Amino acid sequence: TLTPAGVIEDGAVVVVGDRITFAGHVSALSPADRAAALPPGWDPDVTLLPGLVDGHCHGGAGGEFGASAEASRAAARHHHRSGTTSLLGSVVSNTPRALLAGVSTCAALVAAGDLAGIHLEGPFLSVARRGAQNPAVLTDVDEPLLDALVQAAADAGAPHGLTQMTYAPERKGGDRLPALLSRLGVLPALGHTDADVETAWASLRQALEGAPRGGRPLVTHVFNGMPPLHHRAPGPVAACLAQAARGDAVLEVVGDGVHLAAGTVRMLFDLVGPHRLSLVTDAMAAAGMPDGTYTLGGQEVVVAGRTARLAVGGSIAGGVATLLEVVRWCVTEAGIRLPDAVTAASLTPASALGLSDVGALQAGRRADVVVVDADLALRSVLRAGAWVDAEAAPRDGSGAATGDGVTSSRVGVAMRRPSTS
Repeated sequence: TLTPAGVIEDGAVVVVGDRITFAGHVSALSPADRAAALPPGWDPDVTLLPGLVDGHCHGGAGGEFGASAEASRAAARHHHRSGTTSLLGSVVSNTPRALLAGVSTCAALVAAGDLAGIHLEGPFLSVARRGAQNPAVLTDVDEPLLDALVQAAADAGAPHGLTQMTYAPERKGGDRLPALLSRLGVLPALGHTDADVETAWASLRQALEGAPRGGRPLVTHVFNGMPPLHHRAPGPVAACLAQAARGDAVLEVVGDGVHLAAGTVRMLFDLVGPHRLSLVTDAMAAAGMPDGTYTLGGQEVVVAGRTARLAVGGSIAGGVATLLEVVRWCVTEAGIRLPDAVTAASLTPASALGLSDVGALQAGRRADVVVVDADLALRSVLRAGAWVDAEAAPRDGSGAATGDGVTSSRVGVAMRRPSTS
């Protein structure tokens, strides 16, 4: 069992309703809870992880967040079944009308509890460092549009549904955007930027001053969507690394083997540590689907060999991994310790986003548990105290299901009904 206190070799979790009431050594359990968690025939080789938290995810199972209610629900279900029990629905840059519609659609899922919030990746981004963003819709800071987007979320039943926004500080109006976002309750996330080091540094410092919900400013997929670090032109990467090393920013890391080299990921963990890194998928509609042609923000994307690229221009256009697959790659390919990789995929993003209810196996938090085997392959998922049905989960590229529906009686989780007294 992996808890904030460390790895517990003989661990178990007790769940009452949708809450964790105990996470610790089996020896500390009552006889009844011990029998429920570890009955005859229980599997001693499973590991209990906290539900994973993805702050940057555009879709999955063929659906894109914001495209339609059905597509958004399908994407959310795919990631829930794959071990990501909390996620933001990320919406790429688009026309004002499309952004408003996308925010409204995602906000309804926030209100229903399917999403933890909404991430707007643009449209106030750099054309030079746009990546897979459509250059035709990128724009300088537009305060009326931002107000309308916040209101659209509220009108759809999620008054604080707009959780974070990626922006480039060098765009006109970008110098005042962090303060504006913070007043609106939106976490600033610097990214897709061509800013120099001083501009990036100043913007991150401003973002820290008013970061809402006790969070810390984010850096959207560090290294990707920004100029490379150079000793005479350090650019935004230098500012982002320095702020994170101080604990004043959290760096998103797409650890899928496509966006960053294993050595780069190791360097980030060694340099700033797991409490200042947020592993993300940047997943798009092709996550959980076979290779083929998909869309992202209306642009055609070709997926081949688990790499997604724009059909025109060839820029990387998001990822296709689940967050558990990212954790597994970090451990097996980048050499990251399992507790560090899991922390960066659960407690750190939850803390940065101000989601105090999730992200750890800890008494009082929501009962989100991911059960994996010795190879970090998914066994089953508990979300808000209920086992997620994996039987209908989409298949991955190999044809393997994303879960096997293992029940609580074999995984070291004791479940009790809440008292009615």
